[in-house]
Amino acid sequence: MAAAAAEPGARAWLGNASLRPGSPASSPKLGGGGRARLGPGSGLERAGARPPGPATSGHSFRKVTLTKPTFCHLCSDFIWGLAGFLCDVCNFMSHEKCLKHVKAPCASLAPSLVHVPVAHCFGSRGLYRRKFCAVCRKSLEAPALRCEVCELHVHPDCVPFACSDCRQCHRDGHRDHGAHHHHWREGNLPSGARCEVCRKACGSSDVLAGVRCEWCGVQAHSVCSAALASECAFGRLRTMVLPPACVRLLSRNFSKMHCFRIPESAAPEPGEGDDGPDASAPAGPGREALGPESGKQTLKIFDGNDSLQRNHFRVVTVPRPARSEEVLEAALRAYYIMEDPCNFELQVPPASGQAGGTGAQGKAWSGGTAEEEGGRGAGSCEAMPEAWIIRAVSHTQEVLKIYPAWLKVGVAHVSVRVTPQSTARTVVLEVLPMLGRQAEGPESFQLVEVLMGSRQVQRMVLEDKEPLLDRLRDIRQPVFAAGLVSMSHVYSLQVVLDVACFAEAERLYMLVRDTAVHGQPLTALVLPDVLPKKLPPDCCPLLVFVNPKSGGLKGRELLCSFRKLLNPHQVFELTNGGPLPGFHVFSQVPCFRVLVCGGDGTVGWVLTALEEMRHRLACPEPSVAILPLGTGNDLGRVLRWGAGYSGEDPFSVLLSVDEADTVLMDRWTILLDAHQASGADGVANVEPPKVVQMSNYCGIGIDAELSLDFHQAREEEPRKFTSRFHNKGVYVRVGLQKISHSRGLHREIRLQVEQQEVELPSIEGLIFINIPSWGSGADLWGSDSDSRFEKPRMDDGLLEVVGVTGVMHMGQVQGGLRSGIRIAQGSYFRVTLHKATPVQVDGEPWVQAPGHMIISAAGPKVHMLRKAKPKPRKAGTPKDARADGGPAPEGDPN
Repeated sequence: MAAAAAEPGARAWLGNASLRPGSPASSPKLGGGGRARLGPGSGLERAGARPPGPATSGHSFRKVTLTKPTFCHLCSDFIWGLAGFLCDVCNFMSHEKCLKHVKAPCASLAPSLVHVPVAHCFGSRGLYRRKFCAVCRKSLEAPALRCEVCELHVHPDCVPFACSDCRQCHRDGHRDHGAHHHHWREGNLPSGARCEVCRKACGSSDVLAGVRCEWCGVQAHSVCSAALASECAFGRLRTMVLPPACVRLLSRNFSKMHCFRIPESAAPEPGEGDDGPDASAPAGPGREALGPESGKQTLKIFDGNDSLQRNHFRVVTVPRPARSEEVLEAALRAYYIMEDPCNFELQVPPASGQAGGTGAQGKAWSGGTAEEEGGRGAGSCEAMPEAWIIRAVSHTQEVLKIYPAWLKVGVAHVSVRVTPQSTARTVVLEVLPMLGRQAEGPESFQLVEVLMGSRQVQRMVLEDKEPLLDRLRDIRQPVFAAGLVSMSHVYSLQVVLDVACFAEAERLYMLVRDTAVHGQPLTALVLPDVLPKKLPPDCCPLLVFVNPKSGGLKGRELLCSFRKLLNPHQVFELTNGGPLPGFHVFSQVPCFRVLVCGGDGTVGWVLTALEEMRHRLACPEPSVAILPLGTGNDLGRVLRWGAGYSGEDPFSVLLSVDEADTVLMDRWTILLDAHQASGADGVANVEPPKVVQMSNYCGIGIDAELSLDFHQAREEEPRKFTSRFHNKGVYVRVGLQKISHSRGLHREIRLQVEQQEVELPSIEGLIFINIPSWGSGADLWGSDSDSRFEKPRMDDGLLEVVGVTGVMHMGQVQGGLRSGIRIAQGSYFRVTLHKATPVQVDGEPWVQAPGHMIISAAGPKVHMLRKAKPKPRKAGTPKDARADGGPAPEGDPN
């Protein structure tokens, strides 16, 4: 049985719990739990919750006179006349005729409907045009916040009151939770969205109306959604999505930002915490501190010890002087707590260093005016405190709500009274008959405490003899079972640890994050377990890698889109740990595909990691697709993925990956062995040999020199390189600076092909090509037939060697006026460098010291996905018609 207690401080008096069968060693299924507040809120049918009917939606409707054009939030039609019905709490507006059909729960009821609370992952502020806040239902005119995992949009001030109803993307325990159900999210649908039931328009750009399943993309009117089957089949992307039932992550107190490996740089700015936007200073935009001569005063209000520790507070303005009852009511309103003020009190924060201590208590405000509590007038030696903590008044009895979690019973929850003698075991014994489970023994159930916030949901299994009344009074002292740390896998520069103790896992995570080796900070990631036996037979999940720094810096938006279209656990940001963590998570998946979003260098990086991990994978040869984000994108051009990403619908991109054909491509190994060089002190400097992998081409000389100049310019001012057009302009500029450059490369290098010396013509650049595209789509080899060489293919086990005479020649090749100088074709090459020479492999340049370069085949060929040619549409077939007949997802205009 899982007990979900309310948050500390003000809500410590109210408990919510859920009944859960399971062993003490397993992680709990979350019970509903929430903050006891009556404030703005939204959400149509919370995940795992029973939708409230018209009589139980909890709204406080009143008839209002309309003074401007207004639309109904249920049917999205215009409200004709001068009267409408408005909820005083959540701003839900309705026709009179629609009142009986309203199912969206009010904020006073929504938290209690969440049976599986999942915190949101809010990113940084951004402008979201024609979107509406899911809490206050108003338009997002100013910069707002968006969940990185679901389609929840909120104002910064509304974040503390957003219900924890994000998508449940993994199992947080060992129990199978049965069928997967739709996860409905209200509003913010595309303007052309059509209802799956009645086929009429269900989207609106005027109000928060309509619903959409955040797994399968099905869209409907809120009334029509009741006619749909409750089970979700994941829609058109069902074979590519990693089902939540197949992912296990015992996250406990790790935030969802940690679980989904979202860097903290994407988190909101300071002051946007769970407890409100005024977390760092009492004076904000439009708010000025009031001096002693003013008739009003400002006070900092903290919501319990956790709020105090993080310095997250809200500011209230009260008259000077003000009675304690007035200040208390203002403090409760600041946190949207509309309960009886007699159940709360204000306390002065304890001395510094005691906020988190056991039993730390400050002076309670019992009555009288503010001036009487803090001192008697301006001449008093003790000034009135400027900060207060909301706390619950202790009672000899409290009410605890028990939620049945996944037990199939006829009630959402039951309420029991707890006394000083009540323990977790006695509550279980009392609740089982109320849920019709009196025939089962209490040893099969657990009580789990759940602390439910808008950004993080924390939970802990309670011991059988745990006094519940004391637990409610001291809610923030979790106790974890001891465990062990074991090293499960060791990779190149990366280690995977299995941690059985949750407290130890948190400690190690923070320790690694604060550790640096050779001046470089370590990266700590929380990785889930994928359960291959739970995968459906036809499931071939897609492993997505995104490099947000590639090309036009469009990867950040793609990261958010793919996290919403797929399971966030299958989307990895390459700048946060590289590709190895992703391959480790998928190491036991018998069949999967890979999508790499980045430039040619990023694709090479992932393919190199795949080669390193191949012998550890249950699927040793996954097919790899490309979403080109770089500047040249030559491999993406050859595989028909285009010259570069230009804002296509991510859903359409995933459909193209699903329909792509598999082709083979050679991979090549380049061994770089530099000669010994004597330093200034006469001591030999030996540069160790290194090995790099090549997919596209390797350039020596002038083309590598241009790439090196571009790379250095981008490193100096990365913010300027935000578009492919600008990047190509920089290439042109550095090329013009080298147009008269001549170094006679043919005199500085020697080339052997298949151990045969090859005489080089007068050239400035030597290029080994594996694919028929170079320098942003140019055909360097040319299309003319030549009896000396075979027709080039990227899977023939041969490389073509081409020379260029300078920048002018390179420009003519890229313009289609000439081709390169054909020199050789083979499978084994040895290049001797007599001087330090610029070298580039797949767009990654450096200066190579004098020595040898040996190029040879790199083992098995890699499986790449080539985009299928578009099929001709029949007359009368609507554009982008979907095979499953489902509606377009968010962002698809059709």
